[in-house]
Amino acid sequence: MRLLNRMGQTGVVMCLLAALTSNVFALEEVGVEITADYFGKYIWRGQNLSDDPVFQPGISVSYEGFTFGIWGSLETTSINSNSGEFTEVDQYLDYSSDIPGVEGLGYSLGLIYYDFPGTAVPRTTEAYWGLSMDTPLSPSVTFYHDIDEADGLYVSFGLGHSIEKFLELDPETPVAMELGASYGWGDRSYNKYYWGLKDDSGNDLTISAAFPFEIGGWTINPSINYVALVSSDIKRTNAYGRDDDFLFVGIGLSKGF
Repeated sequence: MRLLNRMGQTGVVMCLLAALTSNVFALEEVGVEITADYFGKYIWRGQNLSDDPVFQPGISVSYEGFTFGIWGSLETTSINSNSGEFTEVDQYLDYSSDIPGVEGLGYSLGLIYYDFPGTAVPRTTEAYWGLSMDTPLSPSVTFYHDIDEADGLYVSFGLGHSIEKFLELDPETPVAMELGASYGWGDRSYNKYYWGLKDDSGNDLTISAAFPFEIGGWTINPSINYVALVSSDIKRTNAYGRDDDFLFVGIGLSKGF
């Protein structure tokens, strides 16, 4: 069942943004972050959305646990006939905090509005909520409920580990290492919409290694990423091409103010 119509989706996000930003931009507690990432492919939840390099910039504003952001994906080649154009622009609103009285346990909840300009892909909206633990391997689980087009559920289970100083470029420039892994599962409605599969199943496995370091107040973050489809039924759909796994590199640039 569609809970938000398309005209109302942007309004909901913008109203939440207005509530967040009203009379707070003069406060020192407001944080701004800009990001610019370049990846060899764009693989989202196992879906091969672009088999060629993409440029993905973003900007976010944070205040007392709330974060509002805008993120986009720009095609750099003509593989999808949209060279030099943004084929996805997302808006999101997140609230993250710790659960009172429970040490090391945090939660997040929010909305993501997906728009796909210049394509035939319908706009849609997801609500999400998740838990994370500040323990070894940083386990987390996040539930994404598409409340518009797909009306389905996708669940991501994650693990991570960071090494503060993996190596150093020079005595004043340490390089960290951030390892991550996630497993995604989709219910019947989600898989029917995105894959044409009439069953729930495990969808994808993602493994990544990033090596961030800071120069001149900017964080540079090269990474290597591996994504594989885990369900034989998902693989047989060939919904996004015949490839079952993907290996690609990326590099990101970010700065907080």
